[in-house]
Amino acid sequence: MPRWERTRHFRVYSSKIIPGPLQTRAYITAILSALMRRRGLRDDVEEAVQVRVDKQHVIHEGDHRFAVVLEESVLRAPIGGADVMAGQLGHLLTVSALPSISLGIIPSTPTGPPCGLAEGFFMFDDAEVTVELVSGHLTVTQPHEIALYAGAFAELAALAVTAKPPALVGDHVIEPEEHDQRHRFEPGTGVSIA
Repeated sequence: MPRWERTRHFRVYSSKIIPGPLQTRAYITAILSALMRRRGLRDDVEEAVQVRVDKQHVIHEGDHRFAVVLEESVLRAPIGGADVMAGQLGHLLTVSALPSISLGIIPSTPTGPPCGLAEGFFMFDDAEVTVELVSGHLTVTQPHEIALYAGAFAELAALAVTAKPPALVGDHVIEPEEHDQRHRFEPGTGVSIA
């Protein structure tokens, strides 16, 4: 059985981009097009986009849970331009309401992201971790190394809050209303942001 189907508990941290299972087709296309150009790869973006879109069924089907922690700066990154980001942020609001998704945001500080972790990672149960690097992905399978990522995720989750994320309209970031409450992130609770 493929890793995406057999995994029950996904833990995902990203400091740069919205993770694949929560991405729109346009956002995926923008990311993969940039990677293709940067790495000098052949143009198979359409096929690669479809592979990512096909994997997204796991957020809607089966007994899968996603605990996702993002740096606030991810919501402000102008990937694909204003229209792509506006669509992506709207999609993020929609999928974050799913019972399989817990989404936490680590608020930025005046000096930047508080945790300073450079690489994003996916944990697949307690069996495997993939780490996103500039040149590709690193797969971690040693139990003691996986435990390090589990600890890092717990620390990151402790920094995260749930709240309505900013929306991008045209070239402007629209902040949540001042009266919106921020709540401590509880991985696996299915907390939605709305």
